[in-house]
Amino acid sequence: MPKIRTFEDLFVDELKDLYNAEQQLTRALPRMAKAATTPQLKKAIEEHLEVTREQVRRLEQVFEEIGAPAKGKTCQAMKGLIEEGQELVKEGMESEVLDAGIIGAAQRVEHYEIAGYGTVRAMAETLGHKRAVKLLDQTLKEEKAADEKLTRIAESIVNVRAVEVGASSEEEE
Repeated sequence: MPKIRTFEDLFVDELKDLYNAEQQLTRALPRMAKAATTPQLKKAIEEHLEVTREQVRRLEQVFEEIGAPAKGKTCQAMKGLIEEGQELVKEGMESEVLDAGIIGAAQRVEHYEIAGYGTVRAMAETLGHKRAVKLLDQTLKEEKAADEKLTRIAESIVNVRAVEVGASSEEEE
């Protein structure tokens, strides 16, 4: 395993982590979409899958731009976030409550990605990789937009339904 000796090495290592994270996400998002029951949430997840595939291609462009091979290293953080989301789906809760949980899991993923892309974008800027900065900034904006969209869906639809389900089940007892 090559050692990280320079700031450039650290930058490439961070890119590899994000590259693997995005690849893991392309495999996990279809399962999340299948588990979601609210049409707006299902659609948002499916749309983000397409955006994520484009983000993988964009990372490949960044690797090409800086002259490094496009390969990942296992992103343990994303692996853990995805596992938490999968455990949630197995809980067997009411679908409206599950959708609220799916949004929470998806937003934790988005926040991780926002942090990661913000970091590599700043590194690229420092290193003078102008094209990489533009590519990474585009992805950073997409991740922020996805997070905002999930918040809107949660606040306007999903959370309200989840509360209503909880209130109606309390009345039945």
